[in-house]
Amino acid sequence: MKVAIVGASGAVGQEFLRILDERDFPVDELVLFGSERSAGTKYTFRGKEIEVRLLRHGDDFRDIDIAFTSAGAGTSREFADDITRFGTVMIDNSSAFRMDDDVPLVVPECNAADALKRPRGIIANPNCTTIMMVVCLQPIEEISHIKRIRVASYQSASGAGAAAMDELQQQYREIIEEGEAKTIDKFAHQLAYNVIPQIDVFQPNGYTKEEMKMFHETRKIMHTDARCSAMCVRVSSLRSHSESVWIETESPVSVEQAQAAFAAAPGITLEDDPSNLVYPMPLDTAGKDDVFVGRVRKDLADDCGLTFWLSGDQIRKGAALNAVQIAEYLLKVGDVKRG
Repeated sequence: MKVAIVGASGAVGQEFLRILDERDFPVDELVLFGSERSAGTKYTFRGKEIEVRLLRHGDDFRDIDIAFTSAGAGTSREFADDITRFGTVMIDNSSAFRMDDDVPLVVPECNAADALKRPRGIIANPNCTTIMMVVCLQPIEEISHIKRIRVASYQSASGAGAAAMDELQQQYREIIEEGEAKTIDKFAHQLAYNVIPQIDVFQPNGYTKEEMKMFHETRKIMHTDARCSAMCVRVSSLRSHSESVWIETESPVSVEQAQAAFAAAPGITLEDDPSNLVYPMPLDTAGKDDVFVGRVRKDLADDCGLTFWLSGDQIRKGAALNAVQIAEYLLKVGDVKRG
């Protein structure tokens, strides 16, 4: 099995290296690609030092079975034909192809089989907030159809990349040492000691692109007519996103039913004991694979409503882990063209 990572030096690319190793993914040869800035950098994988190659047009992907791409939508669009030309399966972490009709958008806990129908050789990895939410919606959907979803996200600095994490830490240092944050580059405003009610650019309807991703991607992944209204907020935690979710189902779902469904579902850990102050927090979910769920309650404003809180590491399950799980599914069902 010959595997490539495109964007190896980024936060998600580095997570790919860790997850492939941790999960003992069958890699006989690993090839790393990057920009001119990262080409020549060396990383160690399973005791072997690997140098990042410059990503360029040509036939560098001729013998590669699976390529994990996480170098931005522009790069994915530009190099998709080069990557897939010889039968490589491209599992793309950008927003480039998510809503294309001929590209499956996959969360294995919800719609793994969609990955088998990929006429362009591309499988899209959804947005991080969508991934974590639909993992939790799926077990409820199996009890009663979800009609409406309302969600507020609390997204950490790492959602904007490694440089954004560095900026948040730098802002705190500047505030402590100089009395004010002077480094404001990755976000529209100072993030330290603040929350910013904007992630991505605003659309004509007043929602941001990130919020509209949750609307459209949820419908595609879950094959549902449910509508999702989202408010996405950047918060000053370093890593792991959290979400408050309100859902309306066709028939009432009890708290006990929902808790049992969450506890039994793959990819979810139930932490729901508020009397003992037990509930998921990003400080604890960072570095973990599962999506953690707690504070499951009936919605006081809707007899068919349920509300819950979730938190998960968006670099792992929200990005690299989900992509690797897609690849693991393809290997399990024998749907990867080897060599």
